[in-house]
Amino acid sequence: MSKPFELPQEMTIYSAVETRDALLGWVTEQSAKSSKLIEISAAQVAEIDGAGLQLLAALSNTGQNWRLVNPSNAFADACKALGLSNWLDQSPVNF
Repeated sequence: MSKPFELPQEMTIYSAVETRDALLGWVTEQSAKSSKLIEISAAQVAEIDGAGLQLLAALSNTGQNWRLVNPSNAFADACKALGLSNWLDQSPVNF
């Protein structure tokens, strides 16, 4: 398995496009390497809003299996508030 994608410290509407572009580029690179499961680290996330979580929800709709690793407290709290606690159990996410 490759090194996880590191989500930025700020995952808000203000950084959504930049984060989306970086994430999609990384996912494309991992797919070319035949990685069946990718890992996304939320260890650095200190600020997050609905737009930040929508980025990962959109990733789930691509059919790409991914797993969240090292969620920060801010990230975990946002997931719990929006009913996305299943992202926190470190099982592959696939909708």
